[in-house]
Amino acid sequence: MTRLFNDPDDFASESAVGFAAASARWVRPVTGGVIRSTRGATPTVSVVIGGGSGHYPAFAGLVGPGLAHGAAMGNLFASPSAHQVHSVATSAHEGRGVLLSYGNYAGDVLHFTQAQERMRAAGIDCRTVVVTDDISSAPAAELDKRRGIAGDLVVFKVAGAAAESGLDLDDVERLALLANARTRSLGVAFGGCTLPGADEPLFTVPEGRMAVGLGIHGEPGIDEVDVPTAAGLAELFVSSLLAEIPDGIDRDGARVVPILNGLGSVKYEELYVVYAEIDRLLAESGLVVVSPEVGEFCTSFDMAGVSLTLLWLDDELEPLWHASCDTAAFRRGAVEGRVAVDAVEIAEEERVIGPASDGSRRTAAAIDRALIAMAAKLDAEADELGRIDRIAGDGDHGIGMQRGSRAASSAASAVVAEGAGARTTLQQAGDAWADKGGGTSGAIWGEMLVALGTTLGDDGDPDPARVAAGITAMKDAVMSFGKAKVGDKTMIDAIVPFADRLAELVGSGADFVDAWAEAAEAADDAAKATADLSAKLGRARAHGDKSLGTPDPGAVSFALIAYTVLDILKGKD
Repeated sequence: MTRLFNDPDDFASESAVGFAAASARWVRPVTGGVIRSTRGATPTVSVVIGGGSGHYPAFAGLVGPGLAHGAAMGNLFASPSAHQVHSVATSAHEGRGVLLSYGNYAGDVLHFTQAQERMRAAGIDCRTVVVTDDISSAPAAELDKRRGIAGDLVVFKVAGAAAESGLDLDDVERLALLANARTRSLGVAFGGCTLPGADEPLFTVPEGRMAVGLGIHGEPGIDEVDVPTAAGLAELFVSSLLAEIPDGIDRDGARVVPILNGLGSVKYEELYVVYAEIDRLLAESGLVVVSPEVGEFCTSFDMAGVSLTLLWLDDELEPLWHASCDTAAFRRGAVEGRVAVDAVEIAEEERVIGPASDGSRRTAAAIDRALIAMAAKLDAEADELGRIDRIAGDGDHGIGMQRGSRAASSAASAVVAEGAGARTTLQQAGDAWADKGGGTSGAIWGEMLVALGTTLGDDGDPDPARVAAGITAMKDAVMSFGKAKVGDKTMIDAIVPFADRLAELVGSGADFVDAWAEAAEAADDAAKATADLSAKLGRARAHGDKSLGTPDPGAVSFALIAYTVLDILKGKD
Protein backbone atom coordinates (compact mmCIF):
# COMPACT_ATOMS: atom_id res chain seq x y z
CA MET A 1 0.00 0.00 0.00
CA THR A 2 0.99 3.65 -0.39
CA ARG A 3 2.15 4.78 3.05
CA LEU A 4 3.78 8.17 2.55
CA PHE A 5 1.46 11.02 1.69
CA ASN A 6 -0.03 14.19 3.14
CA ASP A 7 -3.54 14.89 1.84
CA PRO A 8 -4.46 12.04 -0.56
CA ASP A 9 -6.13 14.58 -2.88
CA ASP A 10 -2.79 16.37 -3.24
CA PHE A 11 -0.66 13.26 -3.75
CA ALA A 12 -0.32 13.49 -7.54
CA SER A 13 0.43 17.22 -7.60
CA GLU A 14 2.93 17.01 -4.74
CA SER A 15 4.64 14.04 -6.36
CA ALA A 16 4.92 16.01 -9.61
CA VAL A 17 6.54 18.92 -7.77
CA GLY A 18 9.04 16.58 -6.16
CA PHE A 19 9.82 14.82 -9.43
CA ALA A 20 10.48 18.10 -11.24
CA ALA A 21 12.71 19.34 -8.42
CA ALA A 22 14.73 16.11 -8.40
CA SER A 23 14.94 15.86 -12.19
CA ALA A 24 15.86 19.38 -13.30
CA ARG A 25 18.61 17.92 -15.49
CA TRP A 26 15.90 16.53 -17.75
CA VAL A 27 12.65 18.43 -17.16
CA ARG A 28 11.05 21.76 -16.33
CA PRO A 29 7.54 22.03 -14.89
CA VAL A 30 4.76 23.69 -16.88
CA THR A 31 1.04 23.86 -16.31
CA GLY A 32 -0.27 20.31 -16.64
CA GLY A 33 3.02 18.44 -16.57
CA VAL A 34 6.67 18.71 -17.59
CA ILE A 35 8.71 19.42 -20.72
CA ARG A 36 12.38 18.98 -21.55
CA SER A 37 14.81 21.33 -19.85
CA THR A 38 17.17 21.27 -22.86
CA ARG A 39 16.96 21.62 -26.62
CA GLY A 40 19.17 20.55 -29.48
CA ALA A 41 20.84 22.73 -32.08
CA THR A 42 17.90 22.45 -34.48
CA PRO A 43 14.15 22.20 -33.87
CA THR A 44 12.47 18.81 -34.11
CA VAL A 45 8.98 17.37 -34.15
CA SER A 46 7.75 17.31 -30.55
CA VAL A 47 6.55 14.04 -29.03
CA VAL A 48 4.13 14.66 -26.17
CA ILE A 49 3.00 11.71 -24.06
CA GLY A 50 0.86 11.41 -20.98
CA GLY A 51 -1.81 9.82 -18.87
CA GLY A 52 -2.77 9.42 -15.25
CA SER A 53 -0.30 9.50 -12.38
CA GLY A 54 0.61 6.32 -10.54
CA HIS A 55 2.54 4.64 -13.37
CA TYR A 56 6.10 5.93 -12.88
CA PRO A 57 8.33 5.97 -14.84
CA ALA A 58 5.46 6.51 -17.24
CA PHE A 59 4.98 9.24 -18.08
CA ALA A 60 7.16 12.06 -16.76
CA GLY A 61 10.18 9.80 -16.27
CA LEU A 62 10.36 9.28 -20.03
CA VAL A 63 10.87 12.96 -20.92
CA GLY A 64 14.30 13.92 -22.18
CA PRO A 65 16.59 13.94 -25.24
CA GLY A 66 15.87 11.05 -27.60
CA LEU A 67 12.55 10.25 -26.04
CA ALA A 68 9.54 12.46 -25.21
CA HIS A 69 9.54 16.25 -25.34
CA GLY A 70 6.81 16.59 -22.72
CA ALA A 71 4.41 14.65 -20.54
CA ALA A 72 0.91 15.68 -19.47
CA MET A 73 0.30 14.36 -15.97
CA GLY A 74 -3.24 13.64 -14.81
CA ASN A 75 -4.44 12.79 -11.36
CA LEU A 76 -4.14 9.28 -9.94
CA PHE A 77 -5.25 6.83 -12.65
CA ALA A 78 -7.13 9.70 -14.35
CA SER A 79 -6.31 11.23 -17.71
CA PRO A 80 -4.94 14.77 -17.83
CA SER A 81 -7.52 17.32 -18.91
CA ALA A 82 -7.56 18.84 -22.39
CA HIS A 83 -6.30 22.06 -20.84
CA GLN A 84 -3.32 20.28 -19.31
CA VAL A 85 -2.46 18.42 -22.52
CA HIS A 86 -2.76 21.61 -24.57
CA SER A 87 -0.53 23.49 -22.14
CA VAL A 88 2.21 20.85 -22.24
CA ALA A 89 2.00 20.40 -26.02
CA THR A 90 2.16 24.14 -26.67
CA SER A 91 5.11 24.52 -24.30
CA ALA A 92 6.96 21.59 -25.92
CA HIS A 93 6.30 22.64 -29.52
CA GLU A 94 9.48 23.57 -31.40
CA GLY A 95 7.81 24.67 -34.63
CA ARG A 96 7.75 21.38 -36.55
CA GLY A 97 4.48 19.91 -35.32
CA VAL A 98 3.41 17.73 -32.40
CA LEU A 99 2.78 14.01 -32.09
CA LEU A 100 0.55 13.04 -29.16
CA SER A 101 0.87 9.46 -27.91
CA TYR A 102 -0.81 7.69 -25.00
CA GLY A 103 -2.54 4.47 -23.97
CA ASN A 104 -5.92 3.78 -25.55
CA TYR A 105 -8.22 4.62 -22.63
CA ALA A 106 -11.51 6.43 -23.08
CA GLY A 107 -10.70 9.41 -20.86
CA ASP A 108 -7.30 9.93 -22.47
CA VAL A 109 -8.81 9.71 -25.94
CA LEU A 110 -11.42 12.33 -25.10
CA HIS A 111 -9.03 14.81 -23.49
CA PHE A 112 -6.10 14.40 -25.89
CA THR A 113 -8.45 14.69 -28.87
CA GLN A 114 -9.82 17.96 -27.51
CA ALA A 115 -6.28 19.25 -27.07
CA GLN A 116 -5.37 18.16 -30.59
CA GLU A 117 -8.32 20.07 -31.99
CA ARG A 118 -7.23 23.19 -30.11
CA MET A 119 -3.68 22.82 -31.44
CA ARG A 120 -4.93 22.47 -34.99
CA ALA A 121 -7.25 25.45 -34.60
CA ALA A 122 -4.17 27.47 -33.63
CA GLY A 123 -2.42 26.40 -36.84
CA ILE A 124 -0.14 23.75 -35.30
CA ASP A 125 0.05 20.42 -37.12
CA CYS A 126 -0.84 17.88 -34.46
CA ARG A 127 -1.25 14.10 -34.89
CA THR A 128 -2.05 11.22 -32.55
CA VAL A 129 -0.86 7.63 -32.18
CA VAL A 130 -2.61 5.62 -29.45
CA VAL A 131 -0.90 2.57 -27.98
CA THR A 132 -2.88 -0.68 -28.28
CA ASP A 133 -0.48 -3.45 -27.26
CA ASP A 134 -2.54 -5.43 -24.69
CA ILE A 135 -3.68 -8.68 -26.33
CA SER A 136 -6.09 -9.48 -23.49
CA SER A 137 -8.26 -6.38 -23.86
CA ALA A 138 -9.83 -7.14 -27.27
CA PRO A 139 -9.58 -9.85 -29.94
CA ALA A 140 -7.11 -9.62 -32.79
CA ALA A 141 -9.90 -8.55 -35.14
CA GLU A 142 -10.47 -5.44 -33.00
CA LEU A 143 -6.95 -4.09 -32.54
CA ASP A 144 -8.21 -0.51 -32.33
CA LYS A 145 -10.15 -1.36 -29.15
CA ARG A 146 -7.14 -2.67 -27.27
CA ARG A 147 -5.65 -0.67 -24.40
CA GLY A 148 -2.06 0.38 -23.96
CA ILE A 149 0.11 -1.01 -21.17
CA ALA A 150 3.91 -1.41 -21.09
CA GLY A 151 4.04 -1.17 -24.89
CA ASP A 152 3.82 2.58 -24.27
CA LEU A 153 7.59 2.57 -23.83
CA VAL A 154 8.14 1.08 -27.28
CA VAL A 155 6.00 3.56 -29.15
CA PHE A 156 7.30 6.56 -27.20
CA LYS A 157 10.93 5.50 -27.70
CA VAL A 158 10.58 4.94 -31.43
CA ALA A 159 8.70 8.21 -31.94
CA GLY A 160 11.21 10.14 -29.83
CA ALA A 161 14.19 8.69 -31.68
CA ALA A 162 12.59 9.40 -35.05
CA ALA A 163 12.00 13.00 -34.03
CA GLU A 164 15.54 13.33 -32.66
CA SER A 165 16.94 12.18 -35.99
CA GLY A 166 15.28 15.15 -37.70
CA LEU A 167 12.46 13.34 -39.50
CA ASP A 168 9.31 15.29 -40.32
CA LEU A 169 5.93 14.75 -38.67
CA ASP A 170 4.68 12.42 -41.41
CA ASP A 171 7.57 10.02 -40.81
CA VAL A 172 7.50 10.29 -37.02
CA GLU A 173 3.80 9.42 -37.08
CA ARG A 174 4.33 6.57 -39.55
CA LEU A 175 7.11 5.01 -37.49
CA ALA A 176 5.15 5.33 -34.24
CA LEU A 177 2.24 3.55 -35.91
CA LEU A 178 4.62 0.86 -37.15
CA ALA A 179 6.05 0.38 -33.66
CA ASN A 180 2.57 0.04 -32.22
CA ALA A 181 1.55 -2.46 -34.92
CA ARG A 182 4.58 -4.64 -34.11
CA THR A 183 4.19 -4.61 -30.32
CA ARG A 184 2.21 -7.08 -28.19
CA SER A 185 1.88 -7.36 -24.39
CA LEU A 186 0.21 -9.48 -21.72
CA GLY A 187 0.06 -8.83 -17.97
CA VAL A 188 -0.81 -10.76 -14.80
CA ALA A 189 -1.40 -9.75 -11.19
CA PHE A 190 -1.27 -11.49 -7.81
CA GLY A 191 -2.99 -8.60 -6.02
CA GLY A 192 -4.41 -5.14 -6.65
CA CYS A 193 -2.95 -1.75 -5.81
CA THR A 194 -4.08 0.58 -3.05
CA LEU A 195 -4.37 4.31 -3.72
CA PRO A 196 -3.09 6.85 -1.18
CA GLY A 197 -5.52 7.14 1.70
CA ALA A 198 -7.60 4.13 0.63
CA ASP A 199 -8.35 1.36 3.10
CA GLU A 200 -8.38 -1.48 0.59
CA PRO A 201 -6.98 -2.32 -2.84
CA LEU A 202 -8.90 -1.60 -6.02
CA PHE A 203 -9.32 -5.34 -6.52
CA THR A 204 -8.26 -8.53 -4.80
CA VAL A 205 -7.14 -11.92 -6.05
CA PRO A 206 -7.83 -15.03 -3.94
CA GLU A 207 -4.85 -16.55 -2.18
CA GLY A 208 -2.95 -18.84 -4.50
CA ARG A 209 -4.63 -17.42 -7.61
CA MET A 210 -3.40 -15.06 -10.34
CA ALA A 211 -5.39 -12.61 -12.48
CA VAL A 212 -4.52 -12.82 -16.17
CA GLY A 213 -4.99 -9.92 -18.55
CA LEU A 214 -4.96 -7.07 -16.04
CA GLY A 215 -4.88 -3.38 -16.90
CA ILE A 216 -2.65 -0.75 -15.33
CA HIS A 217 -5.40 1.21 -13.53
CA GLY A 218 -6.46 -1.40 -11.04
CA GLU A 219 -8.84 -3.18 -13.41
CA PRO A 220 -9.33 -6.84 -12.53
CA GLY A 221 -7.99 -9.47 -14.89
CA ILE A 222 -9.86 -11.08 -17.74
CA ASP A 223 -9.25 -14.57 -16.32
CA GLU A 224 -8.03 -16.16 -13.12
CA VAL A 225 -5.75 -19.19 -12.70
CA ASP A 226 -3.64 -20.85 -10.02
CA VAL A 227 -0.33 -19.08 -9.40
CA PRO A 228 2.26 -20.91 -11.51
CA THR A 229 5.98 -21.28 -10.95
CA ALA A 230 8.25 -18.65 -12.49
CA ALA A 231 8.81 -21.05 -15.38
CA GLY A 232 5.08 -21.57 -15.72
CA LEU A 233 4.49 -17.83 -15.91
CA ALA A 234 7.19 -17.48 -18.55
CA GLU A 235 5.51 -20.25 -20.56
CA LEU A 236 2.14 -18.49 -20.29
CA PHE A 237 3.61 -15.20 -21.47
CA VAL A 238 5.59 -16.60 -24.37
CA SER A 239 2.95 -19.01 -25.65
CA SER A 240 0.24 -16.34 -25.49
CA LEU A 241 2.29 -13.70 -27.28
CA LEU A 242 3.64 -16.08 -29.93
CA ALA A 243 0.07 -17.16 -30.66
CA GLU A 244 -0.46 -13.69 -32.14
CA ILE A 245 2.48 -12.63 -34.26
CA PRO A 246 1.86 -9.31 -36.05
CA ASP A 247 1.00 -9.52 -39.74
CA GLY A 248 3.83 -9.82 -42.24
CA ILE A 249 6.40 -11.33 -39.88
CA ASP A 250 8.20 -14.61 -40.56
CA ARG A 251 8.77 -16.05 -37.08
CA ASP A 252 11.83 -18.09 -37.98
CA GLY A 253 14.86 -15.94 -37.21
CA ALA A 254 12.79 -12.86 -36.37
CA ARG A 255 14.44 -10.32 -34.09
CA VAL A 256 12.45 -9.43 -30.97
CA VAL A 257 12.91 -7.12 -27.99
CA PRO A 258 11.42 -8.63 -24.81
CA ILE A 259 10.43 -6.16 -22.08
CA LEU A 260 9.61 -7.74 -18.72
CA ASN A 261 7.85 -5.09 -16.69
CA GLY A 262 7.22 -5.09 -12.96
CA LEU A 263 3.99 -3.37 -11.99
CA GLY A 264 5.04 -2.08 -8.59
CA SER A 265 5.87 -4.60 -5.89
CA VAL A 266 7.46 -7.57 -7.62
CA LYS A 267 11.17 -7.69 -6.78
CA TYR A 268 13.78 -7.35 -9.53
CA GLU A 269 15.26 -10.69 -8.49
CA GLU A 270 11.89 -12.34 -9.14
CA LEU A 271 11.72 -10.68 -12.55
CA TYR A 272 15.12 -12.07 -13.46
CA VAL A 273 14.07 -15.59 -12.47
CA VAL A 274 11.10 -15.28 -14.84
CA TYR A 275 13.20 -13.69 -17.57
CA ALA A 276 15.72 -16.53 -17.58
CA GLU A 277 12.97 -18.88 -18.76
CA ILE A 278 11.52 -16.31 -21.18
CA ASP A 279 14.93 -15.94 -22.84
CA ARG A 280 15.26 -19.72 -23.22
CA LEU A 281 11.74 -20.15 -24.61
CA LEU A 282 12.16 -17.37 -27.16
CA ALA A 283 15.43 -18.85 -28.39
CA GLU A 284 13.88 -22.31 -28.62
CA SER A 285 11.11 -20.78 -30.74
CA GLY A 286 13.63 -19.72 -33.37
CA LEU A 287 13.68 -16.05 -32.39
CA VAL A 288 16.71 -13.79 -31.98
CA VAL A 289 16.52 -11.86 -28.70
CA VAL A 290 17.76 -8.28 -29.02
CA SER A 291 18.42 -5.78 -26.20
CA PRO A 292 16.06 -7.21 -23.57
CA GLU A 293 14.78 -4.92 -20.83
CA VAL A 294 13.88 -6.09 -17.32
CA GLY A 295 12.62 -3.62 -14.74
CA GLU A 296 9.80 -1.16 -14.07
CA PHE A 297 8.63 0.82 -17.08
CA CYS A 298 4.88 1.22 -16.59
CA THR A 299 3.72 0.51 -13.05
CA SER A 300 0.45 0.63 -11.13
CA PHE A 301 1.38 1.90 -7.67
CA ASP A 302 2.05 -1.14 -5.49
CA MET A 303 0.36 -3.71 -7.71
CA ALA A 304 1.87 -7.16 -7.40
CA GLY A 305 2.03 -7.95 -11.08
CA VAL A 306 4.19 -8.47 -14.16
CA SER A 307 3.77 -7.97 -17.90
CA LEU A 308 5.75 -9.13 -20.91
CA THR A 309 6.00 -7.05 -24.07
CA LEU A 310 7.47 -8.21 -27.37
CA LEU A 311 8.59 -5.69 -29.99
CA TRP A 312 9.10 -7.34 -33.36
CA LEU A 313 11.92 -5.41 -34.99
CA ASP A 314 12.51 -4.57 -38.64
CA ASP A 315 15.21 -2.57 -40.44
CA GLU A 316 13.57 0.76 -39.56
CA LEU A 317 12.63 0.09 -35.96
CA GLU A 318 15.86 -1.52 -34.76
CA PRO A 319 18.13 1.55 -35.07
CA LEU A 320 15.44 3.72 -33.50
CA TRP A 321 15.09 1.35 -30.55
CA HIS A 322 18.87 1.42 -30.05
CA ALA A 323 19.25 5.18 -30.56
CA SER A 324 20.64 7.19 -27.67
CA CYS A 325 18.28 8.76 -25.16
CA ASP A 326 18.65 10.40 -21.78
CA THR A 327 15.71 10.67 -19.38
CA ALA A 328 15.26 10.41 -15.63
CA ALA A 329 14.19 6.77 -15.88
CA PHE A 330 15.42 5.37 -19.22
CA ARG A 331 18.86 6.02 -20.69
CA ARG A 332 20.86 4.60 -23.56
CA GLY A 333 24.18 5.79 -24.96
CA ALA A 334 25.07 9.47 -24.87
CA VAL A 335 23.19 12.48 -26.20
CA GLU A 336 25.41 15.42 -27.11
CA GLY A 337 24.87 19.03 -28.11
CA ARG A 338 22.13 19.96 -25.67
CA VAL A 339 21.53 23.50 -24.50
CA ALA A 340 19.67 24.29 -21.29
CA VAL A 341 16.55 26.39 -21.75
CA ASP A 342 13.99 27.85 -19.42
CA ALA A 343 10.52 26.37 -19.67
CA VAL A 344 8.03 28.65 -21.31
CA GLU A 345 5.07 28.62 -19.00
CA ILE A 346 1.70 28.92 -20.72
CA ALA A 347 -0.04 31.92 -19.29
CA GLU A 348 -3.29 31.07 -17.58
CA GLU A 349 -6.27 32.40 -19.44
CA GLU A 350 -7.49 35.50 -17.70
CA ARG A 351 -10.86 34.95 -16.09
CA VAL A 352 -13.31 37.39 -17.57
CA ILE A 353 -16.60 38.02 -15.78
CA GLY A 354 -18.80 39.62 -18.40
CA PRO A 355 -22.07 41.46 -17.91
CA ALA A 356 -25.06 39.44 -16.73
CA SER A 357 -28.71 40.15 -16.11
CA ASP A 358 -30.15 40.06 -12.60
CA GLY A 359 -32.16 36.98 -13.54
CA SER A 360 -29.06 35.16 -14.81
CA ARG A 361 -27.19 36.07 -11.62
CA ARG A 362 -30.04 34.61 -9.55
CA THR A 363 -29.83 31.45 -11.66
CA ALA A 364 -26.05 31.37 -11.14
CA ALA A 365 -26.56 31.58 -7.38
CA ALA A 366 -28.94 28.62 -7.56
CA ILE A 367 -26.38 26.72 -9.67
CA ASP A 368 -23.76 27.49 -7.02
CA ARG A 369 -25.99 26.03 -4.29
CA ALA A 370 -26.69 22.99 -6.44
CA LEU A 371 -22.99 22.37 -7.07
CA ILE A 372 -22.19 22.68 -3.37
CA ALA A 373 -24.89 20.12 -2.61
CA MET A 374 -23.71 17.86 -5.45
CA ALA A 375 -20.14 17.91 -4.14
CA ALA A 376 -21.33 17.02 -0.64
CA LYS A 377 -23.49 14.16 -1.94
CA LEU A 378 -20.75 12.73 -4.15
CA ASP A 379 -18.29 13.03 -1.28
CA ALA A 380 -20.62 10.97 0.89
CA GLU A 381 -21.18 8.38 -1.84
CA ALA A 382 -17.61 8.17 -3.17
CA ASP A 383 -16.82 4.85 -1.48
CA GLU A 384 -19.99 3.18 -2.74
CA LEU A 385 -19.46 4.49 -6.29
CA GLY A 386 -15.92 3.16 -6.13
CA ARG A 387 -17.17 -0.23 -4.94
CA ILE A 388 -19.58 -0.46 -7.87
CA ASP A 389 -16.85 0.58 -10.29
CA ARG A 390 -14.44 -2.07 -8.96
CA ILE A 391 -16.72 -4.88 -10.11
CA ALA A 392 -15.60 -4.55 -13.72
CA GLY A 393 -13.70 -1.27 -13.87
CA ASP A 394 -10.80 0.33 -12.08
CA GLY A 395 -12.65 1.56 -9.00
CA ASP A 396 -11.85 5.26 -9.36
CA HIS A 397 -15.26 6.60 -10.42
CA GLY A 398 -16.14 7.74 -6.92
CA ILE A 399 -12.80 9.48 -6.41
CA GLY A 400 -13.01 11.16 -9.82
CA MET A 401 -16.55 12.43 -9.27
CA GLN A 402 -15.58 13.59 -5.78
CA ARG A 403 -12.60 15.60 -7.02
CA GLY A 404 -14.37 16.96 -10.07
CA SER A 405 -17.48 18.14 -8.23
CA ARG A 406 -15.41 19.77 -5.50
CA ALA A 407 -13.41 21.70 -8.08
CA ALA A 408 -16.53 22.68 -9.98
CA SER A 409 -18.22 23.91 -6.82
CA SER A 410 -15.19 25.96 -5.80
CA ALA A 411 -14.88 27.53 -9.26
CA ALA A 412 -18.58 28.36 -9.38
CA SER A 413 -18.57 29.97 -5.95
CA ALA A 414 -15.60 32.14 -6.91
CA VAL A 415 -17.21 33.61 -10.02
CA VAL A 416 -20.70 33.93 -8.51
CA ALA A 417 -19.11 36.09 -5.80
CA GLU A 418 -17.86 38.33 -8.62
CA GLY A 419 -21.32 38.68 -10.17
CA ALA A 420 -21.17 36.05 -12.90
CA GLY A 421 -24.24 34.90 -14.79
CA ALA A 422 -25.33 31.33 -15.43
CA ARG A 423 -23.27 30.73 -18.57
CA THR A 424 -20.01 32.01 -17.07
CA THR A 425 -20.60 30.09 -13.84
CA LEU A 426 -21.21 26.80 -15.64
CA GLN A 427 -18.31 27.40 -18.04
CA GLN A 428 -15.89 27.88 -15.16
CA ALA A 429 -17.38 24.94 -13.25
CA GLY A 430 -17.17 22.66 -16.29
CA ASP A 431 -13.55 23.54 -16.99
CA ALA A 432 -12.64 22.94 -13.34
CA TRP A 433 -14.46 19.59 -13.27
CA ALA A 434 -12.60 18.42 -16.39
CA ASP A 435 -9.25 19.61 -15.01
CA LYS A 436 -9.51 18.04 -11.56
CA GLY A 437 -11.85 15.11 -12.15
CA GLY A 438 -9.87 13.74 -15.07
CA GLY A 439 -10.76 10.52 -16.82
CA THR A 440 -13.83 9.90 -18.93
CA SER A 441 -16.28 11.20 -16.34
CA GLY A 442 -14.29 14.43 -15.91
CA ALA A 443 -14.28 15.11 -19.63
CA ILE A 444 -17.97 14.32 -19.99
CA TRP A 445 -19.18 16.34 -17.01
CA GLY A 446 -17.06 19.24 -18.16
CA GLU A 447 -18.71 19.13 -21.58
CA MET A 448 -22.16 18.78 -20.05
CA LEU A 449 -21.88 21.80 -17.77
CA VAL A 450 -20.49 23.94 -20.58
CA ALA A 451 -23.36 22.86 -22.88
CA LEU A 452 -25.94 23.73 -20.23
CA GLY A 453 -24.32 27.09 -19.65
CA THR A 454 -24.26 27.92 -23.35
CA THR A 455 -28.01 27.37 -23.52
CA LEU A 456 -28.82 29.32 -20.35
CA GLY A 457 -26.60 32.27 -21.26
CA ASP A 458 -25.74 35.28 -19.10
CA ASP A 459 -28.76 37.31 -20.13
CA GLY A 460 -32.44 37.16 -19.32
CA ASP A 461 -34.12 35.09 -16.63
CA PRO A 462 -33.99 31.41 -17.71
CA ASP A 463 -37.47 29.91 -17.65
CA PRO A 464 -38.34 26.18 -17.37
CA ALA A 465 -38.35 25.75 -21.14
CA ARG A 466 -34.84 27.17 -21.40
CA VAL A 467 -33.58 24.96 -18.57
CA ALA A 468 -35.14 21.89 -20.18
CA ALA A 469 -33.50 22.85 -23.47
CA GLY A 470 -30.19 23.15 -21.60
CA ILE A 471 -30.58 19.67 -20.16
CA THR A 472 -31.28 18.38 -23.67
CA ALA A 473 -28.10 20.14 -24.81
CA MET A 474 -26.24 18.32 -22.02
CA LYS A 475 -27.61 15.02 -23.27
CA ASP A 476 -26.66 15.81 -26.86
CA ALA A 477 -23.18 16.91 -25.81
CA VAL A 478 -22.39 13.73 -23.91
CA MET A 479 -23.78 11.49 -26.67
CA SER A 480 -21.74 13.29 -29.29
CA PHE A 481 -18.62 13.53 -27.17
CA GLY A 482 -18.54 10.06 -25.68
CA LYS A 483 -20.11 8.22 -28.66
CA ALA A 484 -22.20 6.06 -26.31
CA LYS A 485 -25.85 5.16 -26.83
CA VAL A 486 -28.63 3.81 -24.69
CA GLY A 487 -27.93 0.17 -23.81
CA ASP A 488 -24.12 0.51 -23.69
CA LYS A 489 -24.24 0.58 -19.88
CA THR A 490 -22.97 4.12 -19.35
CA MET A 491 -24.31 7.37 -17.93
CA ILE A 492 -26.22 7.75 -21.21
CA ASP A 493 -28.71 5.17 -19.94
CA ALA A 494 -29.74 7.59 -17.16
CA ILE A 495 -29.39 11.01 -18.79
CA VAL A 496 -31.45 10.18 -21.89
CA PRO A 497 -34.66 9.27 -20.04
CA PHE A 498 -34.08 12.17 -17.64
CA ALA A 499 -33.66 14.79 -20.38
CA ASP A 500 -36.42 13.39 -22.58
CA ARG A 501 -38.95 13.14 -19.74
CA LEU A 502 -38.12 16.63 -18.46
CA ALA A 503 -38.53 18.14 -21.93
CA GLU A 504 -41.81 16.30 -22.46
CA LEU A 505 -43.32 17.42 -19.15
CA VAL A 506 -42.12 21.01 -19.36
CA GLY A 507 -43.40 21.18 -22.93
CA SER A 508 -46.85 20.06 -21.76
CA GLY A 509 -46.98 22.84 -19.14
CA ALA A 510 -46.26 20.77 -16.02
CA ASP A 511 -44.90 22.43 -12.89
CA PHE A 512 -41.10 22.55 -13.22
CA VAL A 513 -40.29 21.04 -9.82
CA ASP A 514 -42.80 18.25 -10.37
CA ALA A 515 -41.37 17.66 -13.85
CA TRP A 516 -37.82 17.47 -12.46
CA ALA A 517 -38.95 15.03 -9.77
CA GLU A 518 -40.54 12.71 -12.33
CA ALA A 519 -37.48 12.97 -14.60
CA ALA A 520 -35.19 12.17 -11.66
CA GLU A 521 -37.26 9.09 -10.92
CA ALA A 522 -36.93 8.02 -14.57
CA ALA A 523 -33.16 8.46 -14.34
CA ASP A 524 -33.00 6.46 -11.12
CA ASP A 525 -35.09 3.62 -12.56
CA ALA A 526 -32.91 3.56 -15.68
CA ALA A 527 -29.71 3.57 -13.59
CA LYS A 528 -30.91 0.59 -11.57
CA ALA A 529 -31.89 -1.20 -14.79
CA THR A 530 -28.29 -1.03 -16.04
CA ALA A 531 -27.58 -3.90 -13.64
CA ASP A 532 -29.17 -6.15 -16.26
CA LEU A 533 -26.84 -4.92 -19.01
CA SER A 534 -23.39 -6.07 -20.07
CA ALA A 535 -20.91 -3.22 -20.56
CA LYS A 536 -20.14 -2.37 -24.18
CA LEU A 537 -17.84 0.64 -23.75
CA GLY A 538 -15.00 1.79 -21.53
CA ARG A 539 -12.70 -0.29 -19.35
CA ALA A 540 -15.57 -2.47 -18.15
CA ARG A 541 -16.17 -3.68 -21.74
CA ALA A 542 -13.16 -5.99 -21.57
CA HIS A 543 -14.70 -7.84 -18.63
CA GLY A 544 -17.82 -8.93 -20.47
CA ASP A 545 -20.55 -10.16 -18.17
CA LYS A 546 -18.68 -9.48 -14.92
CA SER A 547 -20.71 -6.31 -14.54
CA LEU A 548 -24.04 -8.15 -14.80
CA GLY A 549 -25.98 -7.66 -11.59
CA THR A 550 -24.24 -4.37 -10.82
CA PRO A 551 -25.51 -0.99 -12.07
CA ASP A 552 -23.25 1.34 -14.02
CA PRO A 553 -21.52 3.80 -11.65
CA GLY A 554 -21.85 6.69 -14.10
CA ALA A 555 -25.60 6.18 -14.40
CA VAL A 556 -25.93 5.83 -10.63
CA SER A 557 -23.97 9.03 -9.96
CA PHE A 558 -26.10 10.93 -12.50
CA ALA A 559 -29.30 9.81 -10.75
CA LEU A 560 -27.83 10.87 -7.39
CA ILE A 561 -27.09 14.30 -8.83
CA ALA A 562 -30.58 14.61 -10.31
CA TYR A 563 -32.15 13.97 -6.88
CA THR A 564 -29.69 16.31 -5.18
CA VAL A 565 -30.61 19.16 -7.52
CA LEU A 566 -34.28 18.34 -6.87
CA ASP A 567 -33.73 19.09 -3.19
CA ILE A 568 -32.28 22.48 -4.11
CA LEU A 569 -35.27 23.20 -6.34
CA LYS A 570 -37.55 22.34 -3.43
CA GLY A 571 -35.62 24.73 -1.20
CA LYS A 572 -34.14 22.02 1.03
CA ASP A 573 -30.62 23.46 0.96
